Amino acid sequence: MSGDDVVVRIDGLHKSFGHLEVVRGVDMEVRRGEVVVIFGRSGSGKSTVLRCVNFIEDPTAGSIEVAGIRLEGGHRTRRKREQIRQLRLHVGMVFQQFNLFPNMTVLDNITCAPRCAGVGSTDCTKRAMDLLDRVGLADKAGEHPIRLSGGQQQRVAIARALAMEPDVMLFDEPTSALDPELTGEVLSVMKTLSTELHMTMMVVTHEMGFAREVADRMAFFHEGRVLEEGTPQQLIEAPRNPETRAFLDAVL
Repeated sequence: MSGDDVVVRIDGLHKSFGHLEVVRGVDMEVRRGEVVVIFGRSGSGKSTVLRCVNFIEDPTAGSIEVAGIRLEGGHRTRRKREQIRQLRLHVGMVFQQFNLFPNMTVLDNITCAPRCAGVGSTDCTKRAMDLLDRVGLADKAGEHPIRLSGGQQQRVAIARALAMEPDVMLFDEPTSALDPELTGEVLSVMKTLSTELHMTMMVVTHEMGFAREVADRMAFFHEGRVLEEGTPQQLIEAPRNPETRAFLDAVL
């Protein structure tokens, strides 16, 4: 692959909250069509890195580049706010909680962002219905989120994130708020995104079965740094670092 295949580039990323530094010099690249699984203990900086990619959190230092749009950490000027808006057009994000608008139907939740971006009503509706069909919820278009199970709500959230046709999808522990019996349906949709749509994905998760089956690469985070990186076979079957091994022994 050439450098043009890099969708996300993270250079020297640092993030502090007051005196607490939670990300300490992370460098990563994600290439088009890759699925990168990020895992590690609570507080290791995994979710913060994902939130920095979308500039939900502004990096303290370092830079983020998505789809050729490069931004440095630091204060937000008017120009930078516009650049962030442009960058976010290329990023879809799915959170631990579903964050659906409760007063809107499923269809309206999905069409909201494309409408705001100027996509025509007919095209918005067609795109949304196609996405609902892909996640197995075409019959729920007129329902409100409260009438759906947690797994169904998360599948709607995935469809909503896909509605803007992003270059990369970010998943921040998308199954952590679900009962075990609902986790499989969400992971199945995510697997389909990889195998059928070849979607570029960064996934923070402890679902090692999903990682083993779907991930191209895995990155183990420890105390704000990437401690070990490699294929699922390398990291799950033969981790080199004792910290990686200890974590996997606890979760597998």
